[in-house]
Amino acid sequence: MAASVRFLGHSAFTIESGEYCVAIDPFLTGNPAAEAAGLNADDLSPTHIVLTHGHEDHIGDAPAIAKRTGAQVIAPYEICEWFQSEHKHENCSPGSAGGHIETDFGSIDFTRADHSSSYGGMYMGIATGVIVSIGGFKIYHAGDTALFSDMKLIGELHTPDIAILPVGDRYTMGSAHAKTAAEWIGAKIVIPCHYGSFPGLECDFDVFAPTGIDVQALKPGESLSV
Repeated sequence: MAASVRFLGHSAFTIESGEYCVAIDPFLTGNPAAEAAGLNADDLSPTHIVLTHGHEDHIGDAPAIAKRTGAQVIAPYEICEWFQSEHKHENCSPGSAGGHIETDFGSIDFTRADHSSSYGGMYMGIATGVIVSIGGFKIYHAGDTALFSDMKLIGELHTPDIAILPVGDRYTMGSAHAKTAAEWIGAKIVIPCHYGSFPGLECDFDVFAPTGIDVQALKPGESLSV
């Protein structure tokens, strides 16, 4: 089988395989990187929406997309409760770190992430990363996180083919720590994210150069097919 990973700027991605399209943290409206590339949330029609945590730059356009498309929202428990109570969207599948969810396209595993999670000051559960199993591939989106040693364990347990890692520093790992994370996880391909979209979020690619790993620095709108 095959899958296509498309970067939408900041930490937003879509992953497509066959009839399925999974949108991860679809923040496009107000995302300078997405808007500069002419990307619009109205053009997304995912079958599923996966959210790593509750911050506004990750929830993004998810409520509007879910309402328009009816896509299933897969997210930490408190986020799903919020979708059901605030947006009357019942097609939700909640989970949390360590949990595994079977889906139409494959599966989602929630992982640990060292970060906070709130929306408009409301607590939105814990922050997570996600392993998306689709099209015969495993894609690890780390969400927003610091470096932590259990990334070695995530690599051992899930053996992802692709790792999507935040590299922009200040709110997440920076270039040096993300290099270490990539080497610990051991995916053959790493896609950096959460940089270049807002002032202060920068990646030094002379530093973020993990040994023996193919770094695919996609521009917003670009895709990687595997």
